[in-house]
Amino acid sequence: MGNERADVLVIGSGAAGAALSKRLTDLGAKVVCLEQGDWINPADYPSTRPDWEISIRRGPFHVSPNIRRRPEDYPVVELGKDPPYVQMFNAVGGSTIHYTAHFPRFHPSDFRVRTLDGVADDWPISYSELEPYYDMNDREMGVAGLAGDPANPPRPERPTPPLPIGPLGEELGRGFDKLGWHWWVAENGIISRPYDGRPGCDLHGKCTYGCPIGAKASADVTYWPKALKKGAVLKTWARVREISVDEKGMARGAIYHDRQGALQEQLAKVVAICCNGVGTPRLLLNSKSKLFPAGLANSSGLVGRNFMMHAWQQVAGVSSEAIDTTVGPRGVAVASQQFYETDFKRGFVRGYSFQASPTFGPLSYAWAGYAAPALPWGADHHRTFRQRFPRLLSIWVQGEDLPMESNRVELDPEVKDSSGIPAPRVTYAHSENTRRLMEHGAARAREVLQAAGCTEILDGGLHQPAWHLMGTARMGNDSRKSVVNAWHQAHDVKNLFIVDGSSFTTAAAVNPTSTIGALALRCADGMWERRRDWT
Repeated sequence: MGNERADVLVIGSGAAGAALSKRLTDLGAKVVCLEQGDWINPADYPSTRPDWEISIRRGPFHVSPNIRRRPEDYPVVELGKDPPYVQMFNAVGGSTIHYTAHFPRFHPSDFRVRTLDGVADDWPISYSELEPYYDMNDREMGVAGLAGDPANPPRPERPTPPLPIGPLGEELGRGFDKLGWHWWVAENGIISRPYDGRPGCDLHGKCTYGCPIGAKASADVTYWPKALKKGAVLKTWARVREISVDEKGMARGAIYHDRQGALQEQLAKVVAICCNGVGTPRLLLNSKSKLFPAGLANSSGLVGRNFMMHAWQQVAGVSSEAIDTTVGPRGVAVASQQFYETDFKRGFVRGYSFQASPTFGPLSYAWAGYAAPALPWGADHHRTFRQRFPRLLSIWVQGEDLPMESNRVELDPEVKDSSGIPAPRVTYAHSENTRRLMEHGAARAREVLQAAGCTEILDGGLHQPAWHLMGTARMGNDSRKSVVNAWHQAHDVKNLFIVDGSSFTTAAAVNPTSTIGALALRCADGMWERRRDWT
């Protein structure tokens, strides 16, 4: 398509940008996507090498852009009382390259938090409106799971059968059973058998650092091959500097740096930003003009505000017997939503999920982890190592993070990326509600591990791995209190759409990727139904 005017320009090729592009090309739109990274060769993934665990600490596939510093990355300044440890990846497929691929859905209650619990705000859409798009996204990704979870609304038979829960799931399942608490086989975006031209999971257990065979549903192996076959154009090494606007205040396109650093402009009738909860507000705030002096789509002053990321705490138990929890898929084996909904008697609102996730390999046992301190060096090293490896049963407590305007993304006045674009500065602090919620969750996790027969409990306390980036261009009906409407259309610029984690009104207590994909598919249908507005 070259630089001719596209119907829709999509910025970012991750979970949202890929789903949006594929759905729009299916409907007949001419789509161009700009991605600041490139295609990743699966042969380059650390998961194919014996030293893969080194990537946990350093290297070009580290989850933090501040550590890996690839040419396509940008720095992130992390501040606040509880500075967030921001994690993302820039490539075709975005952060789905290294996500664990746990694939739960929001609950119906998550869309009605204000009505039910008197906090935050209701979404302008309901679960039932999003449900068919959840189903569509599940089919595209090939989700593995087991229908019938009593904690969630009914859903169709899962596209592929559940992954094996392994000894980790079996042991913790017995612990939940002893307490009489809910648990269920987890849904994962990792296919358990051949599906849609992709091979089933071979259980090699290193999914976080890229699946070399394509069993994990990263967007580069699910949506993008189909979108490109239908005619979508994907331009890599295209770092967008700003959204350009015309004299009427409509989005004109995007100005970007190509691989050689030269400035180019891609024109389009409609622009959709899909750059995650940090990259999207960064781009909007940098898109200043006479018509939009505070940044694009920012008449509410909320662009970058209400940053949410989920609260995390890992609690692990040392089993009395050797149980190798390092094998099998890296997603989540079993999950529990026993304490998901609000119970005001607990002293906090909203709730949390439990996720039973496999551990990494022997090096990770020796290093300090989220739950376990580093093993002592010297005479006691091997004895302590044998006590823990391979014996750790791990539970992640994932707590809902309520929106607060003080948690925010801004442009840093000093730090810039290699193209001279201001870096995002992310400021964060946990709320008192979060602290009470997580104290409750950690205590219940210890009960599960004790019921499962663990002889020692390791608890690293509350920490801040910000790998779910949400809320910074929130959805709502009131233009004074939100950035986009129920169809992800910017209140201030009618041909600008924002669809990714930044458009979330609330965070729920589950991983967001399933919801991001479903929202993108719904947004595509909304764009297409209103296409006469753009011609």
